[in-house]
Amino acid sequence: MPRRIHAALLVACAALSACTVPPAGAPAAGAAPGAFRRLPLEEYRDRMKAGWIGQMAGVGWGGPTEFKWKGQIIPEEKMPAWKPGLINQFNQDDIYVEMTFLRTLEEHGFGVSIRQAGIDFANSGYPLWHANKAGRDNLRKGIAPPDSGHPQFNKHADDIDYQIEADFSGLIAPGMPAMAVELGETFGRLMNYGDGLYGGQFVGGLYAEAFFESDPERLVEAGLKCIPSGSQYAECIRDVLAWYRQNPDDWQKTWGLIDAKYQRNPAYRRASCDKGAFNIDAKINGAYIVMGLLYGRREPDRTIVISTRCGQDSDCNPSSAAGILFTTIGRSRLPEPFVSALDPERMFSHTPYSFRTLVEVCEKLARQAVVTSGGRIETDAAGKECFVIPVRDPRPGPAERCWEPGPPAGATFTAAERAKIQAAK
Repeated sequence: MPRRIHAALLVACAALSACTVPPAGAPAAGAAPGAFRRLPLEEYRDRMKAGWIGQMAGVGWGGPTEFKWKGQIIPEEKMPAWKPGLINQFNQDDIYVEMTFLRTLEEHGFGVSIRQAGIDFANSGYPLWHANKAGRDNLRKGIAPPDSGHPQFNKHADDIDYQIEADFSGLIAPGMPAMAVELGETFGRLMNYGDGLYGGQFVGGLYAEAFFESDPERLVEAGLKCIPSGSQYAECIRDVLAWYRQNPDDWQKTWGLIDAKYQRNPAYRRASCDKGAFNIDAKINGAYIVMGLLYGRREPDRTIVISTRCGQDSDCNPSSAAGILFTTIGRSRLPEPFVSALDPERMFSHTPYSFRTLVEVCEKLARQAVVTSGGRIETDAAGKECFVIPVRDPRPGPAERCWEPGPPAGATFTAAERAKIQAAK
């Protein structure tokens, strides 16, 4: 890394790690029925912008390493250098796919049906892989959701796909992890099932809570409340937390424990699309997100580097880790090398959004989310707005397993719905 940029990052990150960014409102834990949390609109905007910047920083920095180290820690000397221009990640599927879901919500509202969400996803024009591709192929054939993500029709249902696309669900649901879970039921089931779905709901819950909580351990614990405790995904995250507490100063030792159980033990790869070194399963990649958050010590550069060096999907994982961390920090408090070169007017590929219009749409949807959840938006005497957000615990359903799934729903599109899927023609 160039010495000047590295020094700037170290100074900024040291300042961040020396203090905890105060939460915007009252804690959710143990809150009484009818409790609310308050989030000033200006604070929401600042944190939401930072969440998107974090995604762009993580995927840009980790991009050159993606799947080049499988079942291996990336050597320190192989870690790319950060350059401010890397923030302009407008052609990354890690980012633009989730904007299809934002567009669906913008056009149809939070009451949108899963079938309409499926039609919109089927009509997307970008290249896809793994669960995303299989799910979209199913939709274009007339297999409607949730069956498009069911293991009977989608052999990649346990893969990472919704996990890397769920960031939006927490960024438009500040302090509302229950809504992030519900959005997963609409959008995550287009391509995933079981642990593949839970990875996205976990990540969405982390983002939602990041508007009010900055401690990484408490954030991870909050994310666990968003998924079934009996799932292998939850087991994996609990393991990472426990191993971190046993080895707080040795992330590589914890990495080895993760590798032994979730890479090399076939009992935890029963639905993996590939049984070799390549592992795009949601669980192990989710573990590497958590590794960055826990061992990163709330330092942006350290968080991204550790999550990247864990290997496997080593651009998507630091993208999620950085997005969550940056949300806890806020755009106004980010180190300058992560924001100085951002182009707010350049368009994200395959979307109608630039960075500027993206954050406008997220604010619009967050306003709707607050009201939809039973909250309100208050204005003080100075004309400043504040989200008053009801405290509502997420309610995950029973654990599903891709290797022993329940029966499919038998969902197919009607002729009229299939006529709306122009991409299939």
